[in-house]
Amino acid sequence: MRALTRLRGTRSAFPATSPEGGRTGGPVTPGAVPARAVAVAALVLAMAGPASAAAPADAPRADAPRTADPRAAAPPPSPAPMAVAPYLSLGWGDPPEPAKVMKETGVRWFSLAFVLSSGSCEPRWDGHRPLTGGVDERTVKAVRKAGGDVIPSFGGGLGHKLEQSCPDAASLAAAYQKVIDAYELRAIDIDIEMSAYRSAAAQRKMLGALGAVQRANPGLVTYITLPSYRSGPDSSLIDRAAEEGVEPDAWSIMPFSFVPSAKGEDMGLISTRAVDGLKNRLMSAYGYSETEAYKRSGVSSMNGITGEGETIRVADFRTIAAHAREHKLGRLTFWSLNRDRPCGARPYPAQDRCSGVAQKPWQYTKTLVRYGR
Repeated sequence: MRALTRLRGTRSAFPATSPEGGRTGGPVTPGAVPARAVAVAALVLAMAGPASAAAPADAPRADAPRTADPRAAAPPPSPAPMAVAPYLSLGWGDPPEPAKVMKETGVRWFSLAFVLSSGSCEPRWDGHRPLTGGVDERTVKAVRKAGGDVIPSFGGGLGHKLEQSCPDAASLAAAYQKVIDAYELRAIDIDIEMSAYRSAAAQRKMLGALGAVQRANPGLVTYITLPSYRSGPDSSLIDRAAEEGVEPDAWSIMPFSFVPSAKGEDMGLISTRAVDGLKNRLMSAYGYSETEAYKRSGVSSMNGITGEGETIRVADFRTIAAHAREHKLGRLTFWSLNRDRPCGARPYPAQDRCSGVAQKPWQYTKTLVRYGR
């Protein structure tokens, strides 16, 4: 079975993943005058008499259509659903200001990366920042003040994983619960990769903890993110989850950074085929209908140049998002918002700050918001 790798960063590193390998690392524009306003104006003029109705010869007629002011700002984008939630790392590179991105793109949810272990069974952002009192808590508050919310992501490619540091499912569930309570969360993501994914013990521990958290927090939205081959993920974790009665709201696959590389190939098409493979795995494991299996499926892609030299362009995101809209997928995200900018004068690789391809700021995010509804 072929291995695959995926890039994703924590702190200053830029990571790559796989079941076999790992990550390394306004105003409203004025339009025509409403007919009701014209009628009211005419009535006022008629009641005032001829003297009041007089006007300069070059004054526009009250019923003449008005031309939109080209200087007026376009209406703000409509809000995107929870399913569209790009990854944002606050400990890696030059993190963008979420409120600004929300205003410019319409995105309202962010997957915050990553909650790791401090070396024991204690949750910390990137393994060292406390849950409260720092940049992470300030960011959560800022996003919520702007009308959005966050989905903390446990795991990722680098660092000590709670799924391996915690001795059992009960202690792991307690670690998850600390983060849920700290922010009064509505959703969480468990990104299981590399050695944690390859470990049957870590898989079982995570599933036991997730099941306990779901029972303790009714209504909490839960996602599992996992590696994928071109044909979709292997069935090990999905089958175990079904056997243990654990049902996340959606499973998100990472269809890129394949080994051997898919460099030069159609990454949009490859990604949609991998999602179809995920859908088939879910139908087999849970007995879902095709419609339900698609709703439980998701994509966690990457923007720009991947660790294996593949290029995922904005056009590929349109393909992925259109497929998501057609089948009503449960999640649509990517690594990462930090990279959703042109490199400009910066030489690539500057993976923690830009995508490595020609693009406009936040163009990948805007594409998912627009085409993935």
